[in-house]
Amino acid sequence: MLEEVQKAINDVRPSLQADGGDIELVSVSDDGKVLVKLKGACHGCPMAHVTLKQGVEKHLKNKIPTVTSVEAV
Repeated sequence: MLEEVQKAINDVRPSLQADGGDIELVSVSDDGKVLVKLKGACHGCPMAHVTLKQGVEKHLKNKIPTVTSVEAV
């Protein structure tokens, strides 16, 4: 599942990079919880939580039904 998640993250990465940010996959747990690190302009951005939940998490859940949540560390 780790490779699938990385591929899905790579799908959304260009959108984040276009705004000066980036995302790094940290881990995927057995229960489907994905941990990521927001970098660049995304780190500390007031809208980062919305981007994470409405953008990244939504995309990952659509691509990989076993993903239960996406959290920033």
